[in-house]
Amino acid sequence: MRQVDFPHSFLQLAKQRWQQLYGSEPYNEQLGRLIGLSDFAFRILEKRPELGFWLRQQPLECRSVPAPLGENLSELNESECFRQLRAYRQQYWLKVMWLDLVHHNPIADSIKYISTLSETLIAAANQWAFAQTVNQCGTPIDEQGQPLPMLVLGMGKLGGGELNFSSDIDLIFTYPRNVPTQGGRRSFEAQVFYTKVAQKLISALNQVTADGQVFRVDMRLRPFGESGPLVMSFAAMEDYYQDQGREWERYAMLKARPLGEENAYWDEFRQLLKPFVYRRYIDFSVIESLRKMKHLISQEVRRKGLVNNIKLGAGGIREVEFIVQALQMIRGGRDVDLQTPSIMEAMQALTSLGILPEDVSDSLSKSYLFLRRVEQYLQAFDDQQTQTLPDTAIGQSRLAYLLGQDDFSNSLPHINQVMESVRQEFALVVGDEPQEQSNYDDSFSYAWLQRDCLQLEGILELAQLEQWQQVLTEFDGKLNKRHVGVRGRDILDKLMPALLHALAQQRSSAKLLQRVLNIVEMIASRTTYLELLFENQGALKQLVLLCGHSKWIAEHIAKYPILLDELIDPAALYKPLPLDEYQREIRQYFLRIEQDDLELQMEALRQFKQAHQLRIAAADATGVLSIMKVSDHLTALAEAIVSQSVNLAWQQMVSRYGEPQGCDEMKKGFAVIAYGKAGGLELGYDSDLDLVFVHNQQGDSYTTGDKQISSRQFYLKLAQRLMHLFNTRTASGILYELDTRLRPEGNSGLLAINIESFYHYQQSQAWTWEHQALTRARMIYGEPELHSRFADIRKDILCSEREAVKLKEDVVKMREKMRAHLSKDSEHEFDLKQGLGGMTDIEFIAQYLVLKHAASNSALTQYPDNIRILESAAEQGVINAEQQVALTDCYCSLREHYHLNSLNQQGRCVSRELVQTQVEKVHSIWQQLFE
Repeated sequence: MRQVDFPHSFLQLAKQRWQQLYGSEPYNEQLGRLIGLSDFAFRILEKRPELGFWLRQQPLECRSVPAPLGENLSELNESECFRQLRAYRQQYWLKVMWLDLVHHNPIADSIKYISTLSETLIAAANQWAFAQTVNQCGTPIDEQGQPLPMLVLGMGKLGGGELNFSSDIDLIFTYPRNVPTQGGRRSFEAQVFYTKVAQKLISALNQVTADGQVFRVDMRLRPFGESGPLVMSFAAMEDYYQDQGREWERYAMLKARPLGEENAYWDEFRQLLKPFVYRRYIDFSVIESLRKMKHLISQEVRRKGLVNNIKLGAGGIREVEFIVQALQMIRGGRDVDLQTPSIMEAMQALTSLGILPEDVSDSLSKSYLFLRRVEQYLQAFDDQQTQTLPDTAIGQSRLAYLLGQDDFSNSLPHINQVMESVRQEFALVVGDEPQEQSNYDDSFSYAWLQRDCLQLEGILELAQLEQWQQVLTEFDGKLNKRHVGVRGRDILDKLMPALLHALAQQRSSAKLLQRVLNIVEMIASRTTYLELLFENQGALKQLVLLCGHSKWIAEHIAKYPILLDELIDPAALYKPLPLDEYQREIRQYFLRIEQDDLELQMEALRQFKQAHQLRIAAADATGVLSIMKVSDHLTALAEAIVSQSVNLAWQQMVSRYGEPQGCDEMKKGFAVIAYGKAGGLELGYDSDLDLVFVHNQQGDSYTTGDKQISSRQFYLKLAQRLMHLFNTRTASGILYELDTRLRPEGNSGLLAINIESFYHYQQSQAWTWEHQALTRARMIYGEPELHSRFADIRKDILCSEREAVKLKEDVVKMREKMRAHLSKDSEHEFDLKQGLGGMTDIEFIAQYLVLKHAASNSALTQYPDNIRILESAAEQGVINAEQQVALTDCYCSLREHYHLNSLNQQGRCVSRELVQTQVEKVHSIWQQLFE
């Protein structure tokens, strides 16, 4: 690397800082260079100036790693332990800066040294946490009478021994056997003991004190993510990865490495994990998952708007890692030399085995180490976890100097050249699909460039072309008001002919052209989306097809352009998740979200909903799903989102107030009851959620945190936090409209209520219409005990004896009141929902049958949805088979019309002639039952 003179501006800064640190003591050029290049190094020396002398006495070749803590860990109190760990980190990270910024240490040596230091810190914290927990709980003992340790797995770069200067550390905790503790005041289960150890270890590293922080600890890679236990036994880990392990977890566990001093259980754990990570055969099936992961990388870069990012950007550090790990997973089951968490070791093995040509391996190695060196410099400037090239003058000058350049502008071409070489190799390994060749004539290019659809005469009919021309002219006018930019215009000029051709192939109406151009207008100033459609002709084709099927889909994509990413893979687009997969999918999705970033979590909830609603709508519009299945999927999606939202709200409340007594992450004592369409498994695309929140805590109990509040108050705040998560409008809109007016005493009642108080209200104060609502109620979140209790309450209330005449009067009166206020009926138009003989009449019939007959026939209370209630009523002889078939057929038919109207944004009214037969049948049965 070319040596350049230390910039004069840095020299001035260095001497100024030297004066602050050491006064009149003779200036030392090397130490001055350190404090001129790193604000972090200066801050450390401000607090501990003696470390400057220590650095100069250290031999450059010395890589000492002393123990951070003393030997008698059981007597070391928390505050002193925390202080010593943080002081150690400051001292030795200062030494790494000394080596890197002043002496240009090889980056491979520096990241290995940081990893070793980090491992030593983590192992010391683990030993201290174990010793402290033994003081409280006794010791878990193995068959040989030895203490059973907790294994700490380092993931990612920590696992590979290639840690960043300022990185989060990803950890997973596990223990060998489920044995209770011995020797304490009482015996504790293993899960309880090791959870306490894990919590203490995390606090020792992660907690910010007056002395700072050792590491930001990220535990989201553990089984089940944030909703999973903090620590699991070997057996539980094995069961999880065998039964539920996902493809991305194979990649993650490839980097897993036990930390600290090796013990007898390390090899046992490695053998347990190996069948999951490495297949015994050459695993070419991994190629498809690689393409999906490549798509996720692109999505992440696009979603975060990352620019000049040497890790996540095209050709960045992650792509080198991805190339190597991909080849490891394909062949690692057969070639054991590839079974290493180290990128550099794996690359050497790939070359030795002839899998990577030597010149490619050499190029990748150099590119990887160069980018890691740049990353190291960026993070050492101020101890920030960044991989983005600096946009400040001082940051740019520092980086240019360290890279041996006179000016930052001279550094950029080399960085870009390195990343471009990585990008080319990445594309070869992943096997990107070749772009489709354009198969349309120049007429479409002329039509766009001249804004003249008549160029397409002979391809489309003249009347259609005139309509197209009007739409295109309006679009061009709107486009001129948007800031598209030179690059955007260039891509648009390539995209539009392809789009017009795709539309012409479908003989598309001007209405469909308008729908698609509305989307193009929304993304015109966001070049990445224009490029996505141009570079993925398959995605463009899917866009045209879906917009033709549904106005709702077109408007949904126009409102949330990030959904265009979903069009890239048609196999996934038209195949919604299995109903029981939404819960697990959202947990996996949230592993990529920062735990403390509420804004990002709220966006993630909305983006998850939008992406999966689009898949459901695509399958719906193309006939893959029936209307009943569509509602099942929309309901399962909503339940998964409610569950994840409760977990997020719980974490936020617990961090502030502690947990209610007797509760924890797995047993919250909190439940969510869904009414209406969510309760009856009949959600539509834009349905509200009617929810009621209950808990099982008594009013005289309190939370366990430093800032204690009553459990009742805790659950009220938890419900309020949920309302905030759902109803707040972000860049991605609201999540769902939450309606909680069905709770006891409506808007004047408590937002979260004890479940026994809920029961008492239903027994003694609820109106008939509230019992009608209860027929369609279902608990969608809560532990088994609460599920069981709610089922008993619901059954007991619905099976109560009722005076028949009053019940009939109440139901009829409520139905007439609703119709008077809500119906949009007219002479020629019929309101599918509120009209006389419409869907709500059928719902009221089902509710009435339950409330009237459940006292003598409890089977009627089994289901919350209208179709199965009517089936049950027929089976029990409450209505005859002819009535049941008629009501069911009419309900399905009316729902079909309602659903199609929703997809095409046409309100809830249809021509009376279209549904007259069904309406008359429903009204006839209503009269039979009520008049």
